[in-house]
Amino acid sequence: MQMTSLLKLTLVFTLCVILMGAYTRLSDAGLGCPDWPGCYGMIKVPTQSHELAKAQDSFPEHTVEPEKAWLEMIHRYIAGTLGLLVAFILFISFRRPDAPKKLPSFIALLILFQAALGMWTVTMKLMPVVVMSHLIGGFTLISLLWLLYLRTKPLRLPGGEPRLRKLAPYALFCLSLLVLQIILGGWTSSNYAALACTTLPICEGDWVSNLDPLHAFYPLHKTEGSYEFGILDYSSRMTIHVAHRFGAIITATALLWLVYCMIKFSHSQLLKRSAWVLLGLLCLQIALGISNVVLHLPLGIAVSHNAGAALLLLTLVFINYALWRKA
Repeated sequence: MQMTSLLKLTLVFTLCVILMGAYTRLSDAGLGCPDWPGCYGMIKVPTQSHELAKAQDSFPEHTVEPEKAWLEMIHRYIAGTLGLLVAFILFISFRRPDAPKKLPSFIALLILFQAALGMWTVTMKLMPVVVMSHLIGGFTLISLLWLLYLRTKPLRLPGGEPRLRKLAPYALFCLSLLVLQIILGGWTSSNYAALACTTLPICEGDWVSNLDPLHAFYPLHKTEGSYEFGILDYSSRMTIHVAHRFGAIITATALLWLVYCMIKFSHSQLLKRSAWVLLGLLCLQIALGISNVVLHLPLGIAVSHNAGAALLLLTLVFINYALWRKA
């Protein structure tokens, strides 16, 4: 298999892992299997009566829910396949003298760390900082695989565009803003704060006087049991949600200016098309975010919001790659 074809397949699997992880989390199935890497001590979900009885005896503090357990195990199966694909990429990279070595090696290390985060997500009972780190690891992985794919393909851009050279640092700034917004989104989701505010544009009532940033963004809250469904009070969750909304406004404004500058100043049709793609994805992501609030977080829209963030990230990675190569 050619490296480019393998990378395309791996990118698809990575996106599937991200979306399946979001679906599992939003379905409250993050602890569908209370152990790792198996499920109730088995390599598959217990469904037969004797398997269910054995699982209940082994984990008496848990209620066996096969539907949620299957969501968790399907996520693990896809993630395991992704690990094999990354190992194959690393193998091919070291077999070919002209292939990059450092980036595939770092990606392989990252996938191992992701596996550890997946284990800690279960063993630490959905501790928010671990869940958020697992989410960010997935977005980092797909970005690095996309960058590796871009490095395997020639990128030809017309010269003589000095204004675009000045735009490259701003594009990097926009990428940094988007990363911070994704982190805020992960923190919102892992603390079950997505429905802390149910009105637009910011939040209901006297939200300003209820802000509690020190408690809301402290990463090491402790609890005796599970973190499932969140342990923070309303003020903390509302603060997280409000921060995510303000972050969305700031990020969207910055990205709109980037789109305007690329369309106005670039002579490259490739960059112009990238700007229009970025604009379309941004509008879609805003619409999905508003729909989450208005419709009270329907599962399909919430998962699509995760997909929109991933596609926005990949588009900005490409734009930065193109602009910095040109600069």
